[in-house]
Amino acid sequence: MNSKVLEILNEIKKVIHGKDEVIYMMLAGILSGGHVLLEDIPGVGKTTLALSLSRAMSLKYGRVQFTPDVLPSDILGFNMYDKSSGEFRFIEGSVYTNLFLADEINRTSPKTQSALLEVMEEGCATVEGITRRMPAPFFVIATENPYGSSGTQRLPESQLDRFMICLTMGYPDRGSAVEILKGNSKNDIENVNAVIDSDGIIAMQRSADNIHVDESLYDYTVRLCEQTRDGRSFELGLSPRGNIALVKMAKARAFIEGRDYVIPEDIHEVFIPVAAHRLHLNPSSRAAGNDVKKALAIILEEVYIPKIN
Repeated sequence: MNSKVLEILNEIKKVIHGKDEVIYMMLAGILSGGHVLLEDIPGVGKTTLALSLSRAMSLKYGRVQFTPDVLPSDILGFNMYDKSSGEFRFIEGSVYTNLFLADEINRTSPKTQSALLEVMEEGCATVEGITRRMPAPFFVIATENPYGSSGTQRLPESQLDRFMICLTMGYPDRGSAVEILKGNSKNDIENVNAVIDSDGIIAMQRSADNIHVDESLYDYTVRLCEQTRDGRSFELGLSPRGNIALVKMAKARAFIEGRDYVIPEDIHEVFIPVAAHRLHLNPSSRAAGNDVKKALAIILEEVYIPKIN
């Protein structure tokens, strides 16, 4: 494993117990230059994970607790008249940061959710005709409660598609639960040390982007995505953006593993986290009692895996 990634992982593990795979995938999402969606019930440590990640990477951190009364201007900023100068002055919203935590994003209005679309896609925000760029690096970590929980609504496909991956933390195992009870989360976070800065993260992202992908593996990712579009299981298949995300995540995983090339295992490991939140089962699949992850696992079994030299 890449030594710097291992340092970051070890720092976060001071606070987040028994969730190494989730932390690993989140780091891969960040190194791929994408955004991460954490879907789970309240109280399992989603916000704590995001905060400890920002400390380990010495990132400027911003958080908004999304509620129905949060406005787009709270996120993007607004112009306010300054009596002393007689001019309008721009007041930055909370999104102008390195790591923006959109906490319980599916509890706010669609209008406020859509305020993040430009930011997530292009890394900039336009307010009253003026476009301002986010600081680099920039990424969004959003948490959401399971659809159907009180006060929630489903995120639109256009927004879900902008998240590189969707992860679920789940309950801790018994040993990890005991460790959590012994510790003090607030004090634990204070013990998380910064092991990399913004420039270091950008350099790692560039290195991950330069990982070599064999021509046969490009074709393999396309065949996987085409299988989601055949109508057997899903209403709509993966978009080209989803295919691009699959390649970027495979590159990031290869980088974390210390390789300068992608292997089929990289694609296998990231396929479901990349694809599951982008897809909806069709009526016949739902009637048969299938779920999205099971259908994707079948695709992984069916599609021929190329051999690379």
